[in-house]
Amino acid sequence: MRLIKQSIDPRTTAGSITLYPEDPEDMWFTYNLLRPGDLLRASALRRVTTESTTGSTSSQRVHMTLLIRVTALDFDMQASQLHVSGRIAEETKHTKVGQFHTLDLELNRNFTVEKKEGWDSVARALVSEACDPVKSAEVWVVVMQEGLANIALLTGQRTVHRQKVEVGVPKKRGVGRQGDHDKGLERFYAVTMETLLRQIGDLGPEGGQVKPVLLASPGFTAQGFLKYVMETAQRKGDKALLARRDSFVVAHSASGYMHALDEVLKSPEVLARLKDTKYARETKVMDEFKTLLRKDDGRAWYGPREVEQAVEKGAVGRGGGVLLIIDDLFRAQDVAKRKRWVGLVDRVRDDEGGEVRILSGTHDSGKQLEALGGIAAILTFPLEDLDDDAEDEGEQSLSNDQSIPQMP
Repeated sequence: MRLIKQSIDPRTTAGSITLYPEDPEDMWFTYNLLRPGDLLRASALRRVTTESTTGSTSSQRVHMTLLIRVTALDFDMQASQLHVSGRIAEETKHTKVGQFHTLDLELNRNFTVEKKEGWDSVARALVSEACDPVKSAEVWVVVMQEGLANIALLTGQRTVHRQKVEVGVPKKRGVGRQGDHDKGLERFYAVTMETLLRQIGDLGPEGGQVKPVLLASPGFTAQGFLKYVMETAQRKGDKALLARRDSFVVAHSASGYMHALDEVLKSPEVLARLKDTKYARETKVMDEFKTLLRKDDGRAWYGPREVEQAVEKGAVGRGGGVLLIIDDLFRAQDVAKRKRWVGLVDRVRDDEGGEVRILSGTHDSGKQLEALGGIAAILTFPLEDLDDDAEDEGEQSLSNDQSIPQMP
């Protein structure tokens, strides 16, 4: 993502930002950035009907720039396409205010966002991360078994399945079948290697940051594939590929299907090799939280009220305090809810000096957090009976609410 223009009032945080998406991952950042009520200006293709003086009508598609107030977003994860619906907020030659339109945001086309409630700290941090030229490391993954390989891209935000490879490999059973099996396996390796390199395009510039390639399989399939890749590179004199031997990581998986990836990424060996990736950091901190939760020593709490009480008591601050919160909470249509969570993030990070981890709901760690209510915390010192305090608060608020009918 490239930052084209930024015009934000430092006092009110009102203003607009113009961005230029350069790769599919930027669409995911945009999806997280946009919220209902925001103003979005982008190029559009709209069908326009005109009537001649004789009364005949004609229809044509016209390119124009539209400003809409966002009402809904539809993100296609596999295709990395973002469709933003809303009402037109600025009249043009061919459109009127209030008409509905859906903008299809595209790569290499500017768009401008203006936030109705101002640019809060979470939105500004997201733009900063998206426009940082040194992005979180990406990891290419090949989960495989004999005859089957699934190629995926693990980014800082999500896991994108890119391609499936299937090649028939004869079984070893029977006299004389070993040769057929070996030939079939070599053909499978060749097709997988060609597909992987075509997907990657380039393993990274010489002397620059090299994206790791994780190979996982049951048995020795992944090891055999890596051996085939290096031998092929040696035979063809591919020095660039040979120089990247250390970027390949081999691990064990239960199968060659995508669902086996979550377990692979939790193994200590893989986490150690991929320690600089955002996914690995998220997995590690979530595992630490679950360990403390099992100990039940008062240092791990989850749930909105419990975590807010822990923050209020100063237990999620310097010295090891970590706030874990899922990104979906910042996409709530209710402005008050969004401000609630942004305020909590600001307090932990800026006032208390604690660490904040915003987890992606598309990663395994984010899904685990979602099952716990979307918010949790690791405390710097133990607190007891936060759940009892939360229940007492809930009962008190109910007793003060005169609009709730009494049971007969």
